[in-house]
Amino acid sequence: MRSRWLFQDLWLRFFAVVLAIGLWLMVSGDPIAERGFRVALAFENLPASLEILTGAPETVEVRLRGASGTLRRLDAGDVVAFIDLRTERPGARLFDMTEDRIRAPLGVDVMQVIPSTVALTMDVVGGPVSLPVMPIVSGAPAAGFVVGSLLSEPAMVDVVGPQSLLSSATRAMTEPLDVENASSTVVQMVTVGVEDPHLRLAAPRRVRVTANIVREPAERRLADVPVRVRNRGNGLSSTLSPPTVVVTVNGPPEQMRGLDVAAVDASVDLADLGPGRYNLAVVVELHRAFAVALTEPSMVEVTLR
Repeated sequence: MRSRWLFQDLWLRFFAVVLAIGLWLMVSGDPIAERGFRVALAFENLPASLEILTGAPETVEVRLRGASGTLRRLDAGDVVAFIDLRTERPGARLFDMTEDRIRAPLGVDVMQVIPSTVALTMDVVGGPVSLPVMPIVSGAPAAGFVVGSLLSEPAMVDVVGPQSLLSSATRAMTEPLDVENASSTVVQMVTVGVEDPHLRLAAPRRVRVTANIVREPAERRLADVPVRVRNRGNGLSSTLSPPTVVVTVNGPPEQMRGLDVAAVDASVDLADLGPGRYNLAVVVELHRAFAVALTEPSMVEVTLR
């Protein structure tokens, strides 16, 4: 019984040896070939205090040499290109893409890496810096309405990133708030981001944006608005050319009804002026909640005698 068991074991061993020899002959019979792969470039062990600022390619081309059958069975995921940044410091750096920066299967040789050198610029992580949030809207309100004001809550967010870029950052932005065909206030929670892709929020967050939708201001042109003089010296007389101006105002449509020149005060200031001829700016004040869009002309000639 024991001799039979030994005989069976010997037969299995013999079969394994024959199989191994056959596999070796198959592999050794493959012609040697070369093949190129486009593979991702990984950056390993980057210190937490540093960030890659510029010059980081996403992929490199690796040319491999080995048995043709082995190369045919490979895909890009079987080959890894990497740069170890464990001991690096801020500034511009050059890295030679040598064979030891490529991980490839056993029996495959690295013949070439393109580019042969990778240039990186690294910077110290800075911040956080508080930046104002600028709400963005998309679309147009309903006819006769406009966006009156935009409010973000909170109004500021903390931003981090490369120290050299933080100093020039001025604002964070929201994703667009849709106000298409709106005729009343629109409120929505939206995501905040930073325009520069190297900068980011210290912690991802959303803000509450309020878009106040108001009636579109109406415009009114008031002709022959008399220009009066202020602070004229005692004993002096004045002549204005022209004596009237045209004032264009805008404001809520409902308050435009009945608007006339009596609601507008146009004047020039003659304080501390003696006899002579002067070109003076016209100052316009309104007695209602309007805004002055234009004064024509904006200056008048004043003759003092």
